[in-house]
Amino acid sequence: QVQLVESGGGWVQPGGSLRLSCVVTGNILTFNVMGWYRQAPGKERELVAAITAGFSTNYADSVKGRFTISRDNAKNTVYLQMNSLKTEDTAVYYCNLHIPASNYDHWGQGTQVTVSS
Repeated sequence: QVQLVESGGGWVQPGGSLRLSCVVTGNILTFNVMGWYRQAPGKERELVAAITAGFSTNYADSVKGRFTISRDNAKNTVYLQMNSLKTEDTAVYYCNLHIPASNYDHWGQGTQVTVSS
């Protein structure tokens, strides 16, 4: 059974930084895409950043230049370094594992990120 466990959320002041981590356990295919989504109150879940097994990355325009996604394939772990955080970054952040071969998505339970003064 595949499980995704996130950590690293919390409260930070505007301009601050946080680093999210997501460890994936279970039987997963090598060719996958790992990513982070977020959902703010009253809004739809949106893609923040994604990274392929070959380390190609994709970012939402709103986070380009501030957030960096990375992964350690040996540890089945994906990270999201968030710098220069803004109040509008406040949301629940979800780790995602997408399996292209089956077009199936696995999700973590979510971690709250709150940016406020």
